[in-house]
Amino acid sequence: MAIHNQVQLITYPDSLGGSLQALNRVLDQHFTDIFKGGIHILPPFPSSGDRGFAPLTYFEIEPAFGSWEDIRAIGAKYDVLLDVMVNHISRQSAYFQDFLKQGRRSPYADLFLTLDKVWADGQPVQADIGKMFLRRPLPYSTFTVEETGEEEKVWTTFGKTDPSEQIDLDIHSDKVRRLLTDIFENFRSNSVKIVRLDAVGYIIKKLGTSCFFVEPEIYGFLDWIKELADSLDIELLPEVHAHYSIQYKLAEHGFWIYDFILPYRILDTLINTNADALKEYLITRPAKQFTMLDCHDGIPVKPDLDGLIDTKEARELVDICLERGANLSLIVSDEHKSGDGFDVHQIRGSYYSLLNRDDDAYLAARAIQFFAPGIPQVYYVGLLAGENDEEEVRRTGEGREINRHNFSIDEIEQALGKSAVQRLLALIRFRNEYGAFNGDFRVLESASHEVRLEWTQDDLRCTLHIDLSTKRTVIDYAGAEGTSVQLEV
Repeated sequence: MAIHNQVQLITYPDSLGGSLQALNRVLDQHFTDIFKGGIHILPPFPSSGDRGFAPLTYFEIEPAFGSWEDIRAIGAKYDVLLDVMVNHISRQSAYFQDFLKQGRRSPYADLFLTLDKVWADGQPVQADIGKMFLRRPLPYSTFTVEETGEEEKVWTTFGKTDPSEQIDLDIHSDKVRRLLTDIFENFRSNSVKIVRLDAVGYIIKKLGTSCFFVEPEIYGFLDWIKELADSLDIELLPEVHAHYSIQYKLAEHGFWIYDFILPYRILDTLINTNADALKEYLITRPAKQFTMLDCHDGIPVKPDLDGLIDTKEARELVDICLERGANLSLIVSDEHKSGDGFDVHQIRGSYYSLLNRDDDAYLAARAIQFFAPGIPQVYYVGLLAGENDEEEVRRTGEGREINRHNFSIDEIEQALGKSAVQRLLALIRFRNEYGAFNGDFRVLESASHEVRLEWTQDDLRCTLHIDLSTKRTVIDYAGAEGTSVQLEV
């Protein structure tokens, strides 16, 4: 299939009205012509943690959200994108629970990465661990097998608990490849058109490396899974938070990639009223990308922008975001912090709040995103110009909840009354419908406090002009019969 060059929505299954059925109704009632690019539904599967990202199974939908019938109903009108956490599965999954019961006698034992698959004697070596890009203090958890009392150490890249809720899969195992094949075939039968490979950068564990995006081994897996997806007419979107050069390598291999640089670049441009770095970036970046400003995690900083930003200037920007209510995700491994100790992995907050709830700045940010070549995704909180949910952070102790507010139907309808939301919807409609976005892109020369971007195709032309001093955003475009039209964003 071909991915549509139009705007996509990112949402949890229960964040717009409380269920998949409600999501379908909300889309029908309020956004029928808005998300022509598709709907990314964050994991709707039964899960034991990380808001869906510790799935028990991919063959069921969490009953509280709905059913596969609801996914198919949305898929009948939109391209549906779902995640596969190729790196891990839930500790509570039937597979791992059987392993906990029977140990190596379990038919599922080979799904998992026991430490003897990494270190021959099964004993972890701290010198090796010190080189790894860690997401927790130790990359493994220890379990006791119920029937034998034996201790098993199993690789666990992610998770806040010890032992972790997210158990790594051994992607070299035939059983894992069979499981992934079954998952993709099930997706195909339920109208899923795009699959995001979540946490794919962590799948290769190789001693002496960071165990993150290990080359060339990772390409063997990516080639295999792309062949599988192609056979089922499913598009793939690898999700890799890494130094931008790694993203570019993925692009060279023909994959869609995420533009994890753009959200920071745009934020920096608008807060510091200087577009020079943004314009230089837009000239050189690959075009085959999904663009975003906000998502369920945060605005990427390290390692995504390593080598692209001055850490002193980045600290100043981070401090402004903190003043506006943001919180931070930090790098754990000393080896992967900057030389001056700068350790910000992600800035967490609603994009609208980070721009100080300034409607004009927010619309300017979205206009830049929509003009940057790629498939634009709009996160549901951003769609509704949502603000930081600091109360939920206090209630849960989870910093990412700041940008994960669940909107009731009443709250959605109230948000639709906001000027910022109506202006955003008008901008999305223009991005969806104007044909020049399928043509050629140029960054036009302009002063440091201005952004001028242009798309042309045959007789169609549209030019974005933003004055960062005033945050005024205007689109000039060729209308019917060559007339010149001006759209104030």
